[in-house]
Amino acid sequence: MNSYTLTDIGLGLSHSFEVIVTESMMEQFKVMSGDINPLHTDKAFALEKGFVNKVVYGMLTASFYSTLVGVYLPGKYALLQGVDITFHHPVFPGDRLTVYGEVKYIHTILGQIEIKAHINNQQGKKVSKAKIKVGINV
Repeated sequence: MNSYTLTDIGLGLSHSFEVIVTESMMEQFKVMSGDINPLHTDKAFALEKGFVNKVVYGMLTASFYSTLVGVYLPGKYALLQGVDITFHHPVFPGDRLTVYGEVKYIHTILGQIEIKAHINNQQGKKVSKAKIKVGINV
């Protein structure tokens, strides 16, 4: 876990990590969220709707933005204040995702940074992008 303070952070500072979305993650998210939509839980239904497999919950993939902030950028002292996400392509169980974020704005008086982030799948397709506001709470 990183532990950047506001004085450690400069424009352009970036981090990335990879994660493989598993069936276990899907099941745990279903239990936690109560979302039983068949697009996420029934492969036959998803195939009938034109997808190649069950579609991973959008908010499950979006949770990796929280990991980006809470573990990598800035890490220990992060206080997530806002996330504006746009989804571009579906994610499927077994996909390998690369989560990337870069500091684009620093507001020293408010103790806040803004991160431009995106998630790509193993084919390099951007599955989502986000603008993230993070307070640095030291």
